[in-house]
Amino acid sequence: MQRVEWTEEYELGIDVIDGQHKSIVDYINKLADAGPDITSEQLAEVVDSLLDYTYSHFAFEEALMEEAGYENLIAHQKTHEAFTDRVKELHGRFCEGESVNEEMGELLKNWLLNHIKEDDRSYASLVKKNLSENGGHALTSVISRFF
Repeated sequence: MQRVEWTEEYELGIDVIDGQHKSIVDYINKLADAGPDITSEQLAEVVDSLLDYTYSHFAFEEALMEEAGYENLIAHQKTHEAFTDRVKELHGRFCEGESVNEEMGELLKNWLLNHIKEDDRSYASLVKKNLSENGGHALTSVISRFF
């Protein structure tokens, strides 16, 4: 699997979301860098951390969309759910001892980058507008749900 290089084409202009996306890319790159000699324990640590972070990111992103009144929130959530179901299936196979490193890495890489460039871009302007008009209140409101 090839590493993912973060470029401006993936930036939405929402610092907190861009930072989260970059963190997910870092996890994907850990999988890419792992190579065939990675132990199952090391792989489990990376995969589990990546999945936990991705699920948290989805919840945070959806909360920002909800706060901004994004009209396609339900469709976006369904996209997240379909991805989550696929990742859970791969994770289950991994836990049963199957080698899914390449498959997981490719799924994460391809899905994430396409999702950012297409699906996430569709809500970015509305969320940025909401954050701009409501100052820190909108972001504080969302953050308070998680901490």
